[in-house]
Amino acid sequence: MGLEELEQQDYFSIGDVKRITGVPEYSVRYWESEFGLIRPVRLPSGHRRYSKADVYTILKIKDLIYKHKLTLEGAKKQLSKYQFSTTGGPTSAPRTDVKLLTEIKEALVNLLKE
Repeated sequence: MGLEELEQQDYFSIGDVKRITGVPEYSVRYWESEFGLIRPVRLPSGHRRYSKADVYTILKIKDLIYKHKLTLEGAKKQLSKYQFSTTGGPTSAPRTDVKLLTEIKEALVNLLKE
């Protein structure tokens, strides 16, 4: 299973996630509890099923920790700067920019009302 198969399925077992991302299962479970951004669906049997968004988040965490050499705290800070879309990737605007754009929109709406 590879990244091309990521688009063909909606949910993945922890073994699938390991094959796609190259991250050991124990790390995936640890990051799930540590970051709070990975929220797999629990089956009645207790098994986890990870969404595409979860897999993309795991890939981003892996990139921050292994490629950019950030600590877990550094990766948390970096991830907190971005809002995550439903596909799991960061949106183009950091949260502060979204807030600024919302304020500008409200100001323009108020100007139009006058």
